[in-house]
Amino acid sequence: MGIVYYAKYLEYFEVARTEMLRAFGLPYREIEVAGFELPVASAAVKYYKGAKYDDEIEIAAEFTPQDSPRVPITYQVRDKATGDLLAEGETTLVFINMKTGKPSRPPEVWRKFLDP
Repeated sequence: MGIVYYAKYLEYFEVARTEMLRAFGLPYREIEVAGFELPVASAAVKYYKGAKYDDEIEIAAEFTPQDSPRVPITYQVRDKATGDLLAEGETTLVFINMKTGKPSRPPEVWRKFLDP
């Protein structure tokens, strides 16, 4: 159909949040080194207009820093050439302690990251 497959947007969200954390000075790898994972607990996407193959898109990811096991992130996907809103969505990630496999308060590296 020439339209980007709908599930690809979730992959785009993953890249956007990884790069957002890196831009803020906290690569995801540092969270893992601290003994934590940050898997997606929920995800939602609302589609407005399909991106076509080879279109350039921009994805904005935002979150409000908080000292909580849950990390909600919102996304906007826009056509780079026109600025049209193609989709928006949200994911909620949860800190998991790698030793216990259970949800946990954020690690110290995250709390330091939250301090201005």
